[in-house]
Amino acid sequence: MGHLFLIVEDDKQIRGFIQFALKSQSYACIEAATGSAALDVLKHQSISAVILDLGLPDLDGIEIIKTVRETSSIPIIVVSARDQDHEKVEALDAGADDYLTKPFSIEELLARIRVVLRHMSHIMESPPSIFHAGNLKIHFDKHIVSLGDQVVHLTPMEYDVLSLLARHAGKVLTHHFILKEVWGSYLESDTQTLRVFMANIRRKIEENPAKPRYILTEVGIGYRLAEE
Repeated sequence: MGHLFLIVEDDKQIRGFIQFALKSQSYACIEAATGSAALDVLKHQSISAVILDLGLPDLDGIEIIKTVRETSSIPIIVVSARDQDHEKVEALDAGADDYLTKPFSIEELLARIRVVLRHMSHIMESPPSIFHAGNLKIHFDKHIVSLGDQVVHLTPMEYDVLSLLARHAGKVLTHHFILKEVWGSYLESDTQTLRVFMANIRRKIEENPAKPRYILTEVGIGYRLAEE
């Protein structure tokens, strides 16, 4: 059975643009111009992923994300004209899987869609024992990280951070999410500690830490581990 997407967008022209992009990949679509209509669709249809605008006429997109996350782990990609870092962080922390700022290209949208669908398929399968991207390998069951034939010596906390990124490869993880998952708490002051950890990990796994190949920074938001 093919994928069915829900497009939640009050701008008819943008809805048409997104629909064109999805249909170019043979994906089926349902459209909703309001938040309440979107929530109704989600109650009655089996949706593969949601593409959600935040600025809807009836409900704020953040509240829709929170409502959906109460009962579902369905992938949600936010597409919004809101471009402030704190708004992106709020959407991601509420449970969105990714965030695209308008305007965006068809290629960018389709790339993000491939990531969330791949991530969803991995969740439904048994967890992989090895992560592999370029020369980087992470053996989750053995807690071993290697670059080519060389073992990379990480501290236990550095390994926890890297393995968390690897288990969500391709997805941006906010500072808040990483700190909560690894340290169990979150303070604004802890963000600087996280930067130090990332710098240390990059020195150990990146050929050129100043131009990282694996750990990518989403400025003001968090980090993303490259999948390929």
